Amino acid sequence: MANKINVTIWNEFTHEKSNAAAKAIYPKGIHACIRDFLADDPDLNITLAALDDPDQGLPDEVLNNTDVLLWWGHMRHGDVDDSLVARIRQRVYARGMGFMPLHSAHHSKPFRSILGTNGDHSWGDCQKTIVWNIFPSHPIAAGVPDYIILEDEEMYGEPFFIPPPDELVFVNWYEFGNIYRSGCCWHRGLGKIFFFQPGHETCRAFHNPGVQRVIRNGIHWCAPTELGTPVPASCRHIREHISEIAPDKY
Repeated sequence: MANKINVTIWNEFTHEKSNAAAKAIYPKGIHACIRDFLADDPDLNITLAALDDPDQGLPDEVLNNTDVLLWWGHMRHGDVDDSLVARIRQRVYARGMGFMPLHSAHHSKPFRSILGTNGDHSWGDCQKTIVWNIFPSHPIAAGVPDYIILEDEEMYGEPFFIPPPDELVFVNWYEFGNIYRSGCCWHRGLGKIFFFQPGHETCRAFHNPGVQRVIRNGIHWCAPTELGTPVPASCRHIREHISEIAPDKY
């Protein structure tokens, strides 16, 4: 690949400081765990960011250089600045940045803003979970087995209040009978969004090789198209000026 993908892994980074169980599983933080298992991918440049960093981890020089933004949040969704949310949405719609909300980020401000949803669903105790690969020909499913078994993962259940996914890649089955659309793809503006459910802070999903493969594939799928296929000059012109044409929408 001629151009590397600039990946920013944003983490609220609160549970790992205040919850002994979360700290034991992710001593350096969930974002650092994800960075570590992606470190052997030569096509990625990885930056870590957290809510308590200056500018909430995403000053202009970081966000404007991000091709794919991974987002993990739970306790402090409301602390994220609305102005930052607007900048993230702008970059997805008008600049083609990929957005990957993980686990509890279904309730994050960026997820809700980008997709126009409240992101609500039912939930329950952690339990044995099977992540079924129902779209094995999709790029995000490349090299992923027919199913991933997670011995312990927080239950998320339907109904999940989201726009119908453009592509549904994974569906979860839980030990007590619930099901959930757990791997969902959307296109918004020039950007791509991939939501993936596993990743509760006191469970070990991010240590699972299957989950790691999905996240790696998701980054490559979410990357702006121009990284792999040159964008015609006419499209680049539209991209550069789309925010001026419709600032309230993009």
